[in-house]
Amino acid sequence: MTTSIDPITVSGAPGVEELVTRAESLRELLSKNSAQGERDRRVVQESIQALKDAGLFKLLQPKRFGGYETSIRALVDVSAAVGEADGGTAWVVSLLNSGAWLASCFPEQAQGDVWGANPDALVSGVFSPKVESKKVDGGFRASGEWFYNSGSWHADWAVLSLPITDDAGETVDLGMALVPRTDVDLKETWFVAGMRASGSNCLVAKDIFVPAHRIMSVPPAIEGDFPTEHIEETLYRSPLGPFFAVGMVGPQLGLGRAALKLVREKAATKGIGNTIYTRQADSVAFQLQLAQATMMLDTAHFHAHRVTDDLDTAAANGEKLDFSARARIRADIGWAIEHVVKAIDTLLYAHGSGAFAEVNPLQRIWRDSEVASRHAGILPMVCYEIYGKALVGSEERITPMI
Repeated sequence: MTTSIDPITVSGAPGVEELVTRAESLRELLSKNSAQGERDRRVVQESIQALKDAGLFKLLQPKRFGGYETSIRALVDVSAAVGEADGGTAWVVSLLNSGAWLASCFPEQAQGDVWGANPDALVSGVFSPKVESKKVDGGFRASGEWFYNSGSWHADWAVLSLPITDDAGETVDLGMALVPRTDVDLKETWFVAGMRASGSNCLVAKDIFVPAHRIMSVPPAIEGDFPTEHIEETLYRSPLGPFFAVGMVGPQLGLGRAALKLVREKAATKGIGNTIYTRQADSVAFQLQLAQATMMLDTAHFHAHRVTDDLDTAAANGEKLDFSARARIRADIGWAIEHVVKAIDTLLYAHGSGAFAEVNPLQRIWRDSEVASRHAGILPMVCYEIYGKALVGSEERITPMI
């Protein structure tokens, strides 16, 4: 176990534009491997290695360990750029970067365990446990299952939710445990209609030991209070709930942009059956649908970027976002997700039934978006209910992740 580290200084870490450019440069490769990734139910290793070589898993890793320590805006924009090539790959990029952010909120000793010997270690995260834990000398022993662990095939560590018990065995708190991937087994459970390449399988623990320094209490984290000693690293100040949700927005934005590009490109040569139009581009009905979809995607981007900019600004200024602000952020995220899904649906109507041919990338874009949008953390109606309760002054919290 590493308890002390030699900091690695990264001078001139790339900015958001440079990182997006790197992601765009991989588009051809990631697109080429997308069908194979769906068949394998994991991102192709060639793609993972290319993403590593481009530094696209270091967005939210501390500079002390060779990361770029950028911003939440970078997380969204880079994963969106990857999502234009493949949704499943973008989901893995976003969620593993989010895992790095979570690991960076733990005490320095725990961070050293993760990156001290391997600065390229990747971290996944799961917050829906079926777990039992027992307090023991120096930490806890835990057994259970965690569904669904995105990027499970590629992660070296995992942040896993864990009940914190007292000496009598009673649950007194909810924690997050930082666990080496070698301590848990992987059970293949990810057999789904979309986002297949995300590899969101189940992790299984059988009486593993988690030392106390690798356990973090969740309630303070929800307010943006973390046990990291490096308070000068402003990136790691955002409240857990909004951060947890915003990481799932970027891949959706990329999927929407990919669908729009494909439909626009085909409009000049594809006709509309049973009409006079030999070119979709000449049809007023098509033009209206294209305009509606484009505006919906613009709306999604506006709301997503409002979230990232609010989170990044508040963290940089050391400001605490109150409950109503965090509730509005959840609504922004739901609004962005809903409008991407609607835009893709509109584009598929505009493109026609050929969108569902197996050789057409649109059908995979549609399936990936539909499955991803059902994640419990970003369900639009749940997000709106959270905000609606805040607007009427209700103190009821339907989820702790606000």
